Amino acid sequence: MSALAHAPTFARATARDLEADWHAEAAVLGVPTDTSVGFRPGARWAPAAMREASARYALPPEGFYDLARDATVLAGLELVDAGDVVLAGLERTGERERITAAARALRKRTDLPLFLGGDHSISFPLLRAFDDVPDLHVVQLDAHLDFSDRRGDDRYGNGSPFRRAVEALPNLAHVTVVGLRGLRTDPEAYEAALARGHTLLRADAVRDDLESVLAALPSGRSVYLSFDVDVLDPAVLSGTGSPEVDGLTYREADAVARAVAARNTVVGADVVELAPRLDPSGLSALVAARAVVDLLAAVRG
Repeated sequence: MSALAHAPTFARATARDLEADWHAEAAVLGVPTDTSVGFRPGARWAPAAMREASARYALPPEGFYDLARDATVLAGLELVDAGDVVLAGLERTGERERITAAARALRKRTDLPLFLGGDHSISFPLLRAFDDVPDLHVVQLDAHLDFSDRRGDDRYGNGSPFRRAVEALPNLAHVTVVGLRGLRTDPEAYEAALARGHTLLRADAVRDDLESVLAALPSGRSVYLSFDVDVLDPAVLSGTGSPEVDGLTYREADAVARAVAARNTVVGADVVELAPRLDPSGLSALVAARAVVDLLAAVRG
């Protein structure tokens, strides 16, 4: 079901196999696939790159002192790295089923499952593992809607995960997307999302009135948070398959994630679409690893 990650583990967490009997406060699982991308591949290398970069944030028992919060965060956190989902290379047959099964196994072993993508197509099979969560809300940080019905004959690409999710999961009550922008929006997908009542918040709205955007986020709900790194401006993170100019700053994206965590119960999260080999400097992987650590801190404190 999963392959145990060899060193480095994420933030030097303890390594555990999904086949073993254990429980941890938080755990990460890699989903190394990019067979569903429509433009620039490379996200299959992201879990390994995030693990390597996360050595910068190796978690000490006393936690980190966060200057912005003027507080210590993540003290005493029990974090486990459960390795990667075992996938069959470029063969997509059975891939979604393997991802869902591994996500279900991780949920049994942790209070906070975090998934390291991989391209955004993984969010659909991951969300299937949360089909027992009533009134589930998704908050999606993303430059793109990812609600297209299909790309050519492909209905399960990285442009369609949330279309498939709302079709398959009656418990998925609402989707909020923050950071939308770009010249290539699918008009049919946009209208379909609006017709279903999704909350769609553009990147310029975040810049113009962040407080109004935060006020539009769900509150008092069970939330799955999906962080597509292309929500960030390419000047912040260039190593992604479909970068879009004029994106969010890291501070803006982090403010949204913190608000989601403060007002809701985060039941799971993914960080997707890092393509580390498109940024030889390694900065993009470092930013993505920091996003995972900050998600942990936002939820756990």
